[in-house]
Parts: sequence; C-alpha cells; structure tokens
Amino acid sequence: MECFVEQTDQAEWDAFVNSRSDATFFHLWSWRDVLARSFGYRPAYITVKDDGGVQGILPLFLVRSILFGRSVVSIPLGVYGGPIATSHAVERLLLDKAEEIAYAHDAKYLEVRGNPFGHPDGSVEADSPDSFKNKDLYVTFLADIDPDPAVNLSRVPRKQRRMIRQGEKYQLKFIVDQSRLRDCYDVYAASVRNLGTPVYPYSYFRNLADEFGDSCKVFLVEQDNKTIAGVLTFFHRNQVLPYYGGARRECFHLAPNDFMYWELMRYSAENGYRIFDFGRSKIGSGSFDFKRHWGFEARPLPYAVRAINGHTIPDTSPRNPKLQWAIRVWRNLPLGVTNTLGPHIARHIP
Repeated sequence: MECFVEQTDQAEWDAFVNSRSDATFFHLWSWRDVLARSFGYRPAYITVKDDGGVQGILPLFLVRSILFGRSVVSIPLGVYGGPIATSHAVERLLLDKAEEIAYAHDAKYLEVRGNPFGHPDGSVEADSPDSFKNKDLYVTFLADIDPDPAVNLSRVPRKQRRMIRQGEKYQLKFIVDQSRLRDCYDVYAASVRNLGTPVYPYSYFRNLADEFGDSCKVFLVEQDNKTIAGVLTFFHRNQVLPYYGGARRECFHLAPNDFMYWELMRYSAENGYRIFDFGRSKIGSGSFDFKRHWGFEARPLPYAVRAINGHTIPDTSPRNPKLQWAIRVWRNLPLGVTNTLGPHIARHIP
C-alpha cells in the first residue's frame, strides 16, 4: 500500500467517506476548501491506496497560531475528525504520515479529534506511552429521532417540555430561510461575545452556506418580527447537526433556545432524519447542562494529542487560568468591538 498527500480528488475522497459508516460530516472534502479559504489553514489530505482503491483517509490542516504556536489538526473547528481506515494497519500508516508532516513543519503538536463512530472510546490507537495522549475535556450528545414528533416529545424530560411550552406561550415563530444568514450570524455573534469567545468572520458562514448548499440550513426564531435566536445547521445522511447557534440574552425569559431546538427536531423528524447530534460540549459547562436536561446520551469525545519535536502541548482549554482574565474582559466589551476584533483572533483558536 502507498500513502499519499493530496494524491486524490474530491470525487474519490467523498466516495470513500460516503461508503464508511464511521465517517462523519467533517470528513467531507468540502471542509478542505472552506477552512483554507476562511482562515488560511493549509490542508494536507492524506490517502492510503492499494490496487483495490482507497483504503484510508485523514484530513489534516497546518494551523499557525500566535496564541498556541504551530500545530497540525484533524480537523480545526470540527467536532469530529481523525483517520477513517479499513484496518488498524492502514490507520497506523495514516497517523505515521501525519506525524511526519507535523515534524516537517516544526509543529508543536499533532491533534486528532475524537470520533464516536470509530473506536468505542473515540481514542486513537497508541503504540507506546510516548505516543498519543487522550484529553478528556469534551462529550458529544446524540439522540434518536422518531418519525412521530409526539414520541420525541414524550422522551423529553418534563421540566424541558415545560420550557418548550414557554416558547409556544409567547407565540414564538420558527423560520427556515436561507436568505437570512446574516440574521443568524448576528445573533450568534452576540451570543458568543456573552460567553467570552471571539466570533468567526461572517465570510466563514457564507463559505459554509455556499459550499454545502442544501446540507447547510438557516433556522431562526422570531417574536414580533424580531430575530431572537438562530442556528446554522448541517444535515448529513440521516443526521441533523445544529452547529452555530445562540439567542439574545435579553430574551432568555422566553426560552427561545428550547423552542428552537424542539422545532428543529420536529422539522428533522418530518423530513426523514433519524439522529439528532447536539454536538460538542465541555464537561460541566452551561451547554453541557442544557443538553443533558434534554435526556440526550453523552458520549466521551477525547481528543488525542502528540507533542512534536520535544515541545510542550499548550493548554488551549477555556478553563486555562491564563485565559480566564481574557474571557472576563471579552464579555464586557461592546459588541461592535468584539465583532471587529473577534475574526482576527478566532483564526488562531483551532
């Protein structure tokens, strides 16, 4: 077997991804173009082939960060990533090649993001103690979607059902409208500012919508013709992945998030989707508690990291005490300032 970097095309790559049950939405080739165009990350997509065709793939990006140094990541901004291979031997070839690339570019570390559809614990095969180390910081939340919305509602814990009815009580309106990407982005930008997180550039949202087409939809919640919540959502196979969402803080008493995600689940059921992927959350965070209260299953999502060239692996977690002061300051900056500065900072946080 031979291991190549960029010795394939989109059709061949995606054909392999679509043939594998352990591949995710984030393994699709389109992320290569979106992330390179939006953030300047340099892609290195590895393929293992033999006479039978593609036997494994690993999407990688070289990230240059002024905050954390140079790294190689599979994949930046993605919940899932890592090698997709027909055997452990092929997986090992892919990871060895990834390390070779990381060394060649003098990266500080190589990060392979967990995949709950691969190894049972989301980990990477490790040959020795000094190889990959697993970081147990995140979980992902998944739930089955029944074709009957009444069945789905019955699975939601009673307290959460009450919050859904709160939105109905205030006559909130659920909208699907691809032309209102900017409205969705503006709500999201305000929401992440309140969390102390720099916002991505609007061009990134635009690139996602353009690249993924009908697999990337805009959902909004309105009250009295005012947008109070929104979520940019991906659809892949039988899965729905609400990804970039938020709500106006001054409207929290209306329970717009609860209403929005319930309506999204109902929309998904009616359109034939059968898995609701609530995505990544840090254990013990507010989003972790919100998703847990829906009765969803939390699955471990460790990320495997390997130090390169004797470097120390940087602590990129928001729990890092050195970052806490920056988060507190960011939360109190005017929205116009964070919307201007945020995109320049966010590209350095893969």
